[in-house]
Amino acid sequence: MPAYYTYLVASLPSLVFGSEPPFSFQGFLNLCRPLIPEAGFNLLQHSDNGNQPTLQKWLEFDTALRNELVKIRAARKKIDPEKYLRRDGFVDPQISHSAINAYRNPSPLEGEMMLDQARWRLLDELCAGHYFDLDLLIIYAHKLLILERWQRIKSADSPALLEGLLEKGSQWQRRG
Repeated sequence: MPAYYTYLVASLPSLVFGSEPPFSFQGFLNLCRPLIPEAGFNLLQHSDNGNQPTLQKWLEFDTALRNELVKIRAARKKIDPEKYLRRDGFVDPQISHSAINAYRNPSPLEGEMMLDQARWRLLDELCAGHYFDLDLLIIYAHKLLILERWQRIKSADSPALLEGLLEKGSQWQRRG
C-alpha cells in the first residue's frame, strides 16, 4: 500500500513553468527529509536512477527526447546516430515533433525552453491520479529542477558569458 504525505504535499506551493522557484531543490529535500521514509527520500535525492514507475516513465521520456535530438543533429551532419543513441522503449510521436520544433527555432535559448516545456507537459500528465503520494513528490522535484535551471539561465551575466565564449573561440582559432 502506498504511503501518503498529505500534510507535506498540501504545504507545497504550486509550481508554474517560467516562474521563480519558491525554494531550491536542496530546500525541498530538507523539507522532505523528516517527513518521508529513507527509501522515498533516496529516490527524490537521486532521481536519475531507480525502478519506481513514475521515475522510469520520466527517464524514458527524457532519454527518448534526447535521442530525437541526436537523430536530428546527426542527420544534419550526415553521420550515423547509432553510436550516440541510448536505448529506450518509449514511443510517442509528440516527442519527435517537440524535438524538431525546438531544433528549428532560430534562438537556441527559445529552443531549450520548448524542450523544457515538453518535459513539463509530461510531468503534468504523470500527475494524473497522484495526489499525496511519493509519485507526486518525484514530479514536484523534477519541476523544481526545471525552474531552478531557468532561474540560473535568467540570472546569468549574459555580457560576461558572451565575452568568455568569444575569448575561448579566439583562443581556439589561434591554436588550430
